[in-house]
Amino acid sequence: MDKNDIEFILNETQTHQIIEDVRNRFSDLGILYLSQCNESVLRKSFEEYGLDFHELFTAAPHVFLRREHPLAKRENVTLKDLQPYPRLSFVQGAYESSNFAEELFSNEIADKSIKISDRAAIVNFMIGLDGYTISSGIFPKYLHGNSIVSIPLDENETMRIGYLLNKDRELSDLGRVYIDALTQYQQNQT
Repeated sequence: MDKNDIEFILNETQTHQIIEDVRNRFSDLGILYLSQCNESVLRKSFEEYGLDFHELFTAAPHVFLRREHPLAKRENVTLKDLQPYPRLSFVQGAYESSNFAEELFSNEIADKSIKISDRAAIVNFMIGLDGYTISSGIFPKYLHGNSIVSIPLDENETMRIGYLLNKDRELSDLGRVYIDALTQYQQNQT
């Protein structure tokens, strides 16, 4: 392999699969978040699998909505405000619990809940059904222009976003470039 050759795979997958991929060295690193709800269970998995979590930044939870959603003009929303609308979340397969969910507050009861397996579909459901999803508030505008907005969620929680590495590994040069780009993108969002 030439020194300028690279192999880069960006694999958007389920939380538990991220942990497994890093553990089994299929992935050099994995990006995920810790919260009050999932930290004890995830840290136990990290320890069991010989992984370290490196925090990059914290983010307050936000709700993604279509720009014309009835709540889109609000300065912030609560879980109660969201009750009449479909909650959109990502399928986690055999690990379908709040500990492995990609969204905060997944253990809260929702009258309307739709589980989806890919990001493109979740955006379509936001636009077509007035659905919402809860995340970090970081949403690349280049993916969907201005059709999706991010509204702060007025609930007591914080997302600590970081990356996983095997304990006996350091970031590769390419991994460092990726983490630097992710950190830079986040800083430009705030």
